[in-house]
Amino acid sequence: MSLSREQMLAEMGIVPLWVPRQPAVAAEDAAPPAAAAAGLAVEPAGVVEKTVANALPEAVAEAAEGAHGDWQELAAAVAACRLCPLCQQRQQAVLGVGDRRPDWLFIGEGPGAEEDARGEPFVGQAGKLLDNMLAALDMARGQRVYIGNAVKCRPPGNRTPEAAEIAACRPWLERQIALLQPKIIVLLGKVAVHSVLHEDRSLASLRGRRLEHGGIPLVVTYHPAYLLRNLPDKAKAWEDLLFARRVLRDSLA
Repeated sequence: MSLSREQMLAEMGIVPLWVPRQPAVAAEDAAPPAAAAAGLAVEPAGVVEKTVANALPEAVAEAAEGAHGDWQELAAAVAACRLCPLCQQRQQAVLGVGDRRPDWLFIGEGPGAEEDARGEPFVGQAGKLLDNMLAALDMARGQRVYIGNAVKCRPPGNRTPEAAEIAACRPWLERQIALLQPKIIVLLGKVAVHSVLHEDRSLASLRGRRLEHGGIPLVVTYHPAYLLRNLPDKAKAWEDLLFARRVLRDSLA
């Protein structure tokens, strides 16, 4: 499939006649830091991760040391995980879905109600938008793409995961990355940034930069759910995806 730039933008729902209702980046970047939501001291970037690590229960530290094994063992460990209170209301843990030898790894926030029921990430309206974004890049869910979340259990009321919950799930996410060995990682939103980069900085300060995680190129963009609420930023997300594709091509050259 070969689409013109205009067709790609149209596929993603990006049209030139938007009228912003408010400053475009306010909602995502103005969200309270996850550390504050967890009742932890809000520290400058670079100190947040140390603060969260010091607050981890011993069981989480043990999980970080023992997160090894193959996909079957990982899936069993995640399904049995009781490291944070999110396990108490979940229907099931949502590990992820897609190609297990992917070029692209997309990491979002956490399961919503529909994802919790079906056991697959990004199956609601945000998932449809992500699928359109993939299609605009000549990709599809499960074909060279793996999709997961920073947190594997649904937070109550679909609230933002707290810092301790993100930290509890981090060993499972890190093991996924080690098993997948993607060629590029795309972080969708602040929770994914907090989990993978251990950063609490604004997305605006991280977008458009080639970052790395364990030697793997990494790019930051907005979460599709945020884009549904802030339509003008779809164009920025499209720019981020084009940038990610260039980063991937350069890394393979």
